[in-house]
Amino acid sequence: MTRIPLRPLAPVLLARATGDNPDLIERENIGIRQEQMRETFRRRSAGRLLFLGLAFFMAFTVIGARMGLLAASEPMEPRSAAPGAPILAQRADITDRNGRVLATNLATYALYAQPKDMVDPVRVARELAVIFPDLKAEDLRRRLTDGRSFLWIKKKLSPEQMQKVHEIGDPGLLFGPREMRLYPNGRLAAHILGGASFGAEGVNSAEVIGTAGLEKQLDARLRDPGQAAEPVALSIDMTVQAAVTEVLDAGMKMMNAKGAAGILLDVRSGEILSMVSLPDFDPNDRPNPLVEGDPADSPLFNRAVQGVYELGSTFKIFAASQAMELGLVAPDTLVDADAPLIWGKYKISEFEGKNYGPRLSVSDVIAKSSNVGTAHIALMIGGLRQQAFFKSLGLFEPTPLELVEAKGARPLIPARWPDIVTITTSYGHGMSASPMHLAAAYAAIANGGVAVKPTLLRRTSAPEGTRVLSEPVAREAVAMLRGVVTHGTASYARIPGYAVAGKTGTADKPRHGGGYYKDKVVNTFASIFPADAPRYVLIVTLDEPVDTSGPAPRRTAGYTAVPVAAEVIRRTAPLLGLRPEIALSADNGVTAVSQYE
Repeated sequence: MTRIPLRPLAPVLLARATGDNPDLIERENIGIRQEQMRETFRRRSAGRLLFLGLAFFMAFTVIGARMGLLAASEPMEPRSAAPGAPILAQRADITDRNGRVLATNLATYALYAQPKDMVDPVRVARELAVIFPDLKAEDLRRRLTDGRSFLWIKKKLSPEQMQKVHEIGDPGLLFGPREMRLYPNGRLAAHILGGASFGAEGVNSAEVIGTAGLEKQLDARLRDPGQAAEPVALSIDMTVQAAVTEVLDAGMKMMNAKGAAGILLDVRSGEILSMVSLPDFDPNDRPNPLVEGDPADSPLFNRAVQGVYELGSTFKIFAASQAMELGLVAPDTLVDADAPLIWGKYKISEFEGKNYGPRLSVSDVIAKSSNVGTAHIALMIGGLRQQAFFKSLGLFEPTPLELVEAKGARPLIPARWPDIVTITTSYGHGMSASPMHLAAAYAAIANGGVAVKPTLLRRTSAPEGTRVLSEPVAREAVAMLRGVVTHGTASYARIPGYAVAGKTGTADKPRHGGGYYKDKVVNTFASIFPADAPRYVLIVTLDEPVDTSGPAPRRTAGYTAVPVAAEVIRRTAPLLGLRPEIALSADNGVTAVSQYE
């Protein structure tokens, strides 16, 4: 730094030479330097004031913007700062298509203990065992006295139980608030909803997560805080669901079956109005899975979706429909039906050794349920084209249903497809699918030939599907199925006032070690109604049914599944807004419900 001396030599010498006072030079230089210092401090102070002003301006701008953002946002409950991820206890409701609640949340309390704060752990254990019979006093006493500082006792309490615990009066017993999942309809639609349980748990809240069914499949949507106030609307109609459940349960018991499944499907939208699997369970108290034996015997097993069965003669209409679509046959075309059919080392026979031949029309092949006639139609089609048609109907893949169980219900397809497989699969043997697969396939026939994807969620419009049959062929196929009811194997489905079309299917039940049982069957009736303007498909499947009302046991679908399905249609058709057809009597002009021959 260059310093200027206060008394520079040259000015001093000049001042002395001219007789001036040299001290004036020093005072002048001091004044100049002080002025320079004042200017420097002024500029520095001005900079500091400018910086401070800008800082205050930015701070107030940020605060104002934040206040404006808070004022424009939705209000929410404050959350206390705590380590770890917060527990999301909110879960959206589930309703049926009419807004009736199927699943909701209920505020309750959990009971936990801090043994170190207890006065008398032994007495507490004894009295808690009285309040909660599923708890053992000795186990509680051991856990309350082993030195631990925290113990969960009950995850859910009723108000009565909470009051009784209050009356124990021990300071070591504490309550934590939480929400639990409640299913107000009990067993109704249990396999659809599945159930929920607690995930991450804290003293003051618990996370509710889906454990099965739709609750698990849609878990992310149901737990989304942004959509917690918007319920998930299902396609199910609870009034129809209750009627189907009641009839199916009575029919299962009457027919001495070990299980049953029922599906009611809208053929245009693919919406499932009812889906029932029996035996069922209460999702409010979901049982544990079986650890031994056949999993299909568990009430948790969804027979409508997980049950993969040989569905028997219900497949015959697929062969007839495809052959008509290919132009190979017409409804009145005569085909070889002379039984038995010998194909290599295999012998294809009719039920009870009958022979419907030598020739039958395609319509009569379906009405009489001829295995041999269907086999000859399938051979006309060929294995490659048959497989392609089955694939177009969705019979080779799991159904795209909003249930976690549906993903594992893959149809059982033969590894190879020689001519004998083409024959047997044409009448529903050697290939297995679920009743849900069958419902979707029949819906494609009923709605005019367009494949549909079944859904449990309410739809506002019918989605576009792939055409698998022309409309004329689909109408002829429905007419054939109508003949099965009017003069075929499903005569018990003749319901006054309602035209029903359908096909029976009786399949021997396979043994676990190979082969088939001789006295155990899986019976199915796949029906369409009303037949003149199809709206709905109903599938009824009974596991090991036997009708003992006659002199000899009867195990065919015509005597077991058909009467149950007929009663379901009789009960549900009015609920669906379908009016019975009324015919005018020519004799006296009195109106009466029409009777079908």
